[in-house]
Amino acid sequence: MLKKVWSFLLMNLGALAVATNVHFFLSPNDLATGGVSGLSIVLNKVFPDLSLGMIMILLNIVLFIVGFIFLGFQFGVKTIYASFALSFMVWGLEAFFPMQEALSDDLLIQLIIGQIIAASGMALVFHQGASTGGTDILAMILNKFFSIEVGKGVLFSDIAIATSSIFLFGPTVGMYAFFGVILNGLVIDYMLQQFEDNKEIVIISRESELVRHFIINKLGRGATIHEAKGAFNQEQKEVITTILSRRDYTRLKKYMTAVDEQAFITVHSMNEILGENFKRLA
Repeated sequence: MLKKVWSFLLMNLGALAVATNVHFFLSPNDLATGGVSGLSIVLNKVFPDLSLGMIMILLNIVLFIVGFIFLGFQFGVKTIYASFALSFMVWGLEAFFPMQEALSDDLLIQLIIGQIIAASGMALVFHQGASTGGTDILAMILNKFFSIEVGKGVLFSDIAIATSSIFLFGPTVGMYAFFGVILNGLVIDYMLQQFEDNKEIVIISRESELVRHFIINKLGRGATIHEAKGAFNQEQKEVITTILSRRDYTRLKKYMTAVDEQAFITVHSMNEILGENFKRLA
């Protein structure tokens, strides 16, 4: 129960970070950097009588209805909640902290700071197994009917929104919005790597049996052993593959230094791990 409450709080914190970027950094500068928020900024210029938060709420309703029609009930409760939480948070910030003008004349620094805040928030939401919806739904529809990868579909949708802003806000703001789309993707990928504590460790050691025993009995982790042959001397070797947290990997390094300083070890950062003892597949 405590874990679920903590996950719920983190998801709301992530949504608040995204809302902060939309209200304080993007909207005052007309930066439509993709997603429902970007499309809402564009539409807010066309329909100024509607608040940005209200437009986001209406767009989410429309997109989820379209998603249910074309995709069925594929959206988790967390995603639906996070999408509307973000919209209501933007609406609330507009009501309690109205912005009459941009925070600074420097458009670039506002874009960079705002996108870092938002990307960190989105990474938090993703890490809780949800998303902020929006263009994800359009990307899933493109994937179903045109076999376009979801990641590419999201990127195409966001770029289209950023490009459309050129016609309303001018080429300078449009190019900044386009840069914001690329920056957002890069920072999200980086933040997700930081949240993922586990690493894939591949070990080739002459003391393979001792290493295997240490991983299983001392660290309490599983491992997979592969038979391999060295290319230089054709020597038969065992390759041990395991998934460890940063803490356990530090313990393993100390142990390897003591038993086999000549061991060959490679470490791979993991974006996501599904399966037994990790995240569920569904």
